[in-house]
Amino acid sequence: MIHPTAIIEEGAQLGDNVEVGAYSLIGPQVEIADDCWIGPHVVITGRTRIGPGCRIYQFASIGEAPQDKKYAGEDTAVEIGANNTIREYVTINRGTSDDIGVTRLGDDNWLMAYCHVAHDCQVGSHTVFANGATLAGHVTVGDWVIFAGFSGAHQFCHIGSHAFLGMYGGVNQDVPAYVMVSGQPPQPRGVNSEGLKRRGFSSEQIRNIREGYRLIYRKGLKRDEAVAELRNRAEAQPELMPMIESIERSQRGLLR
Repeated sequence: MIHPTAIIEEGAQLGDNVEVGAYSLIGPQVEIADDCWIGPHVVITGRTRIGPGCRIYQFASIGEAPQDKKYAGEDTAVEIGANNTIREYVTINRGTSDDIGVTRLGDDNWLMAYCHVAHDCQVGSHTVFANGATLAGHVTVGDWVIFAGFSGAHQFCHIGSHAFLGMYGGVNQDVPAYVMVSGQPPQPRGVNSEGLKRRGFSSEQIRNIREGYRLIYRKGLKRDEAVAELRNRAEAQPELMPMIESIERSQRGLLR
């Protein structure tokens, strides 16, 4: 299962049924769980832990030093969950001591070619990053988020769960849960209703989320006023809670 040209450095820990392709390099602090497939010419280094069932394609670079001039070799890490697909030329850098020191990727994510996840990013589960999507440092991404091709997020942005960023949409402010963003410059364009249907949300739940969107973006309310009204509704409409929580976590202000 290990190609004879691959280099597995002493100290690396590989689980059962792990396959490593030609000319790949696995560093001494790397842990790879069962049933992972590592293609040819992959570099996995640093203190990196990869969960079971992941597939990492050729020329990906996982766990390398962050692209941060302040980084001075501190002992930081990358943690990747289970059943992720990481395609060609994807780069995922380890964290920095200026933050929590760990870059994280959850479970069942799909990262297409040339995507970049920078230092200290916290990415949830079931996300899709189309070709060339990019996260700057310290970005938080919720579950089920979709990044279209060449979209991305400025450092410290928060992207709420079930959000959708359209092609070439680079955001520099926070995107609440469920919201679709597109255009240049990118702007909110409503709710990701098609994605919600596919994930089992009912028509009533989607209607409630749309009403929540109108409170935030169409009613002329201040942010605190909109959140207060959403909270009044959330007891009977719990699907609004991800939207509320993503707004309350906002540090860079909401994209408008």
